[in-house]
Amino acid sequence: MRVLGIAGARPNFMKIEPIMRVMEQSPEHFSTVLVHTGQHYDDRMSEVFFKDLGLRPPDLNLGVGSGSHAEQTGAVMIRLEKVLMEQKPDILVVVGDVNSTLAATITAAKLNIPVAHVEAGLRSFDWTMPEEINRLATDVLSSYLFTPSEDASVNLRNEGIPESRIHLVGNVMIDTLRRCEEIAGHSSIFDELGVERGNYVLVTLHRPSNVDDPHVLSGILSALNAVQERLPVVFPIHPRTEFKMREFGSQCVLADTGNMKLVPPLGYLDFLALEGQAKMVMTDSGGIQEETTVLGIPCLTLRENTERPVTVTHGTNQIVGCSADRILAAAHAILDGERRNGQVPDLWDGHAAERIVSVLANGCAPSLPRNS
Repeated sequence: MRVLGIAGARPNFMKIEPIMRVMEQSPEHFSTVLVHTGQHYDDRMSEVFFKDLGLRPPDLNLGVGSGSHAEQTGAVMIRLEKVLMEQKPDILVVVGDVNSTLAATITAAKLNIPVAHVEAGLRSFDWTMPEEINRLATDVLSSYLFTPSEDASVNLRNEGIPESRIHLVGNVMIDTLRRCEEIAGHSSIFDELGVERGNYVLVTLHRPSNVDDPHVLSGILSALNAVQERLPVVFPIHPRTEFKMREFGSQCVLADTGNMKLVPPLGYLDFLALEGQAKMVMTDSGGIQEETTVLGIPCLTLRENTERPVTVTHGTNQIVGCSADRILAAAHAILDGERRNGQVPDLWDGHAAERIVSVLANGCAPSLPRNS
């Protein structure tokens, strides 16, 4: 089976790596081609993850770069179409919900190439999120829908997706976490930042709904400023967030003290090390909600909803929105010792990629959606 895998943005690398790794262990069954769309092109958001994860360099890089949603999606489609016509894969594997995922899926579907969507069925039910549109359209067009949790499978059934296309396999991102957590334990990042294990707060912030609105961004930063009065705050700044902070002049909201540690984006291993030893994580990232649930670290999600509700019902995640008052109330409660004991969802055991590859190896692609 000739498999073409697509990765475009930071979270994609952690999801595609274990799948490609398992396939490459069975060369008698699979030949693989890895395509990097170049949606994330900054070395801090791209190249470092290939090194950290031991992922082989991509066979092809489309180099689409930055741009609006339409520009990125169109650029991937135009450049990938030529690749697909040359490579003639038996199946295309896409992961997550970024623009590259949607663009690759549409392009393959129009060429009658079956698509396998890893992390299918996740829903926030918030159509103002670009990622929600990407998720819905990708799932409709995919022949294989690999879900990370039962609620995702239920969402697909409720949308009328045939059962033959739905496969509950667990969370492939946790495969990478489990493989790398021992290595991450040897990271020197604690000494480099001057923080004590278990005695700091880790923050990530990048979603347009949070960083593109100066009022919302200022409120979140003021909450972080209050948190750092109690514990050091480690804040790896996403390039988009850094740009918006400069554009709005929001840097002045953050206190210039040793407790507020603003750092460039971190590699996967250093970030995982910090995540696993944090007193609390504050984020608007979906993947980090999952990782903190598995690591047993309290997580405050700075959004009004989540496409990963299992991290709330089963895990350590709380949805607190983006108002400073709500964020601070929840943060102070955790710092005062009020923490929930979550549990790891079923099949988040480090073997999701093996289940995915087994399905692909043992079955023919179901009919494309239009023939369902």
